[in-house]
Amino acid sequence: MERFDIIHTQPSPEAEGQRGERQRGIAREELPVLPLRNTVVFPQTVVPIIVQRPRSVRLVDDAVVSDRLIALVALRNPEVEDPTPDDLYRVGTLGVIHRLARTPDGTTLHLIIQGMERIRLTEFIQTEPYLRARFEEAPEALPEAGDERSAIELEALVRSTGELFQRLVGLAPYLSEEILSAVLNTEDPKQMAYMVATSTRMDLPTRQEILELDNVADKLRRLIQVLTREVDVLELGKKIQSDAQSGIQEVQREYFLREQLKAIQRELGEEDEHAAEVRALREKIEAAHMPEEAQREALRELDRLAKMSPAAAEYSVIRTYLDWLVELPWNVVTEDNLDIAYARQVLDEDHYDLARIKERILEFLAVRKLRKERAQGLGAEDQPIDEIRREREGVLLCFVGPPGVGKTSLGRSIARALGRKFIRQSLGGVHDEAEIRGHRRTYIGAMPGRIIQAIRRAGSRNPVFMLDEVDKLGHDFRGDPASALLEVLDPEQNREFRDHYLDVPFDLSQVIFIATANVLDTIPEPLRDRMEILQLSGYTEQEKVAIAKGYLIPRQIRENGLRPQEISFEDEALVRIIRDYTREAGVRSLERQIGTLCRKVATRIAEGKAEHVHITPDMVREFLGKPLYYYEVAERTQVPGVATGLAWTQSGGDILFVEATRMKGNKGFLVTGQLGSVMQESAQAALSYVRSKARELGIDEDIFAQSDIHLHIPAGAIPKDGPSAGVTMATAIASLLKGVPVNSELGMTGEITLRGQVLPVGGIKEKVLAAHRAGLKIVCLPRRNEPDLEELPEEVKRDIRFILVDRVEQVFEAAFANGRGTQRVQIQEEQGGNQTPGETDVAPD
Repeated sequence: MERFDIIHTQPSPEAEGQRGERQRGIAREELPVLPLRNTVVFPQTVVPIIVQRPRSVRLVDDAVVSDRLIALVALRNPEVEDPTPDDLYRVGTLGVIHRLARTPDGTTLHLIIQGMERIRLTEFIQTEPYLRARFEEAPEALPEAGDERSAIELEALVRSTGELFQRLVGLAPYLSEEILSAVLNTEDPKQMAYMVATSTRMDLPTRQEILELDNVADKLRRLIQVLTREVDVLELGKKIQSDAQSGIQEVQREYFLREQLKAIQRELGEEDEHAAEVRALREKIEAAHMPEEAQREALRELDRLAKMSPAAAEYSVIRTYLDWLVELPWNVVTEDNLDIAYARQVLDEDHYDLARIKERILEFLAVRKLRKERAQGLGAEDQPIDEIRREREGVLLCFVGPPGVGKTSLGRSIARALGRKFIRQSLGGVHDEAEIRGHRRTYIGAMPGRIIQAIRRAGSRNPVFMLDEVDKLGHDFRGDPASALLEVLDPEQNREFRDHYLDVPFDLSQVIFIATANVLDTIPEPLRDRMEILQLSGYTEQEKVAIAKGYLIPRQIRENGLRPQEISFEDEALVRIIRDYTREAGVRSLERQIGTLCRKVATRIAEGKAEHVHITPDMVREFLGKPLYYYEVAERTQVPGVATGLAWTQSGGDILFVEATRMKGNKGFLVTGQLGSVMQESAQAALSYVRSKARELGIDEDIFAQSDIHLHIPAGAIPKDGPSAGVTMATAIASLLKGVPVNSELGMTGEITLRGQVLPVGGIKEKVLAAHRAGLKIVCLPRRNEPDLEELPEEVKRDIRFILVDRVEQVFEAAFANGRGTQRVQIQEEQGGNQTPGETDVAPD
């Protein structure tokens, strides 16, 4: 509708004359109304306006041929294209058209309009072809004559407004000195207020608010608020710009100084800091004795670094990459200690028993020793190529066993026996492939994988590297770490292991990798195929006592600040701790309880109440409180329908009770205890077998049609599965229906078939050790598991009577004979055989 540029000028004498005539002869009380968009025209100011809308062009044409007077009123909403009376403010300015210029096509008018007085529209009397309205004058209020206080206040407001406007002109590039001069030379407060309001940036509502204020003092107060904010914004912007400029100047200054310093150093024959850094890196690369490919890549990146400014973003990325390359032990190896006697001594000092594990380590050392001696005898040029290749290969062992049996500490002992560096990396919970292979350098914050990081920390490329908890690797959308380990652990591939970050081959073939796991089931088959599996079973009571006396007690005495002469243990006290306060395959809980006793003794000695404490069984109860575990086999099996089974779990072997009960019903069979599908099927097979043999067992055949049977395995919160509880469930059902309790000293395991055969199962050693810990005296095992008994300690063979069975009837005979009529099974030492494969019980995941 209109656009304008503000022109500040004093009203002309002609305009003053027209204004006087208008005031003297205000014969008509109506004016044409020109709506203004995005602006307010103040009285006593001159502004240019462009008129384009046809209605407004006609309004101007009619006004020019009349008295040139129009009402200038702002639109409430600038977006309105066809304004109505409701779209206009009611307070505006009486204006006179001083100059008019028309474009050649006659559609656009350029006007110079001077605001005269403030007016208020009272009534619209015409809307077509343009708006016309009645009005009344709305003069601004000034202090009355004689009101000295108001006059002084007005003068103070004028001065403050002038000072703020002067500051604004100094900050705002869009305000000229001529505008400032005109404002400061104005004596009329009202005219000054309107000139400042016209010149200052503010939104439409604020301009209209200043126009509508009746008192000149109020107008100046509102202007002071607007000017103060505008000055603050401009000063803050200037400060920000100044700070930015200072930063730029500082960078430029530093750049110029560095260039001058380089020039001075060149004149003096010295090298600058950047050149010295590049030279130092080049020397490190040469001293690292990298393989050809790695050295070529390092030198290529170094050349890029030399041509790059230290301020470049990629400079630090390349520098970090080169630091990793030069710090890796490319050609650093530790000499193996191949003294077999010393290795045996170290292994015996650190670990009790574990004969098979120690034997395997000594075999490895013996092979290395013979190979080295014969290679020296042949000479490198006469040594067969295959022999040289095998010499470079490492070995991968996997220790599998329950927690607390010494898997992790055994790796540290192997490193000490060999004289190698030892590094341990826990893989539990790792689910990102980049944790193994590293991140590519294109990513921000990229790093090598855990393998390369550990090798750098070790400072040797032939350490003993323990991969702890390898059975607890995870995988998700970021990759499968177990698959990434295949290259790491394969001797045929790890000679040229490529980390994504380094992207050059690194030789891992001389690393001795040792993995630990609690179970094998969760390890992928391709990864398991690369490992040499060594099983570590739980300890017997006698072995735990020996371990406590030889290892745990001395360590806890040191850790708790005691001296050996200040505390001693009776063997019976240790047995009491093992039986009443621990229930585990390993010795971690046992060490914690011994530590508790040592702290109790340390407290007494620190208080001066004792100088030496001898731990007896009674003192164990006094210090540790009531027992945590009880032997409840005899109590639980006093009634018919309860049998004791043997189970394998991730933490070793354990015993479980199978309970059966009967109620009136119609052939119902319910199985509870959070059992897996395999175990539920074994329960169905056990019931079917007992029903088929009811007459031979002396059971009324009609009892099945008149009863419902409920089979339950306690510890219902723990998931259970596997077929090896088949004979136990059949025995519990038979005991219930016969009304005869099962021998309380008997434990059993084995898979059952519908024909009554007892099939072999796995985990025999762990299960038998659990039976021994629970105090069982008789154990029924499948006959085909007889070779597994050779792995049992002599103490267990002495204390437990083994009954080897082929059929379920033999189990029933042992279960209901109360220990009479059984024949002790003699274990022939000369008989061999490996553990028979079979299903295993799976306890909590």
